[in-house]
Amino acid sequence: MAILLLLQQREQVTAAEVARELEISERTARRDLDALGMAGVPVYSVQGRGGGWRLVGGARTDLTGLTAGETRALFLVAGPASSATPAVKAALRKLLRALPEPFRVQAEAAASSLVTDPQRWGSSRVEPRPPRFLGALQDAVIRGVQVRLGYVDREGTETERTVHPLGLVVKGPSWYLVADTEAGRRTFRIDRVSSADPTNDPVHRPEDFDLAESWRAIADEIDRRRTPLEVQAVCTPQGIGVLRMGFGSRLQVRGPRTDGRIEVVIRGNDEHTLAGELAGLVEWIEVTGPPGVRAHLASIGDTLVERYGGDRHDDNRGHQDPAHR
Repeated sequence: MAILLLLQQREQVTAAEVARELEISERTARRDLDALGMAGVPVYSVQGRGGGWRLVGGARTDLTGLTAGETRALFLVAGPASSATPAVKAALRKLLRALPEPFRVQAEAAASSLVTDPQRWGSSRVEPRPPRFLGALQDAVIRGVQVRLGYVDREGTETERTVHPLGLVVKGPSWYLVADTEAGRRTFRIDRVSSADPTNDPVHRPEDFDLAESWRAIADEIDRRRTPLEVQAVCTPQGIGVLRMGFGSRLQVRGPRTDGRIEVVIRGNDEHTLAGELAGLVEWIEVTGPPGVRAHLASIGDTLVERYGGDRHDDNRGHQDPAHR
């Protein structure tokens, strides 16, 4: 891409100029220029003194269709504090040198304008390392080859199977492989992969497969399994924001009632845990079911009164008017 932009920016380039601009050897520059021609790009060499490489008839490519906004977006991933791999950063720095001057200034500004800090406040500053077999699996996805996969499940049982890698997903600090197997589509946590041996057999990729859509379906199913319990409640309009902050995707907002409150459904793992989460929200919500959660809430209320009710009585007695002591 960088060489194509250089060819379009200048009438002619030499291998030495390409090598100097992109910080590569002249041998690599000549090889890449030859590769462009073999790939069908209309580039040719002019021999002799003053020679170099040119595009046939001043041919243009779609690369110059990059807008200023697209260029800025591209280089947002190349900053010194970004999470891009060293290879990505190096490639973008080389591409930067071939951009037209106005775009180059904005691209450099974009590259230094963003810091990504994935750590939450109060969490450890230790950065998680990429999983051991991430590179091998990514290469298999790109090349479209099957992989003989060793995998250790959550119980510690190790199995081996041949999978058809379809894509990779990163969710928080965890990486996942989405793949087809003999047993159907499966998701594998890459940090549990014990071995990954690519084969020469091609992946059978469904024509209608969409990684983002497939992951949404997988994530929804995992959420349902992790939070099988549904609690029905009504909430004041002022409390909806509190519930969204506390429960996120586990909250489903339904419709308003005649009394102005809003019906909601909140998912959780079990009645006792979910009652504990809801106990501090009585100012905004009233749980209508199931009965088990209401019973746990009542028990929590009794315990709170028993433990702290005496303190409140003592505080009130301590602040009585002196005339009534």
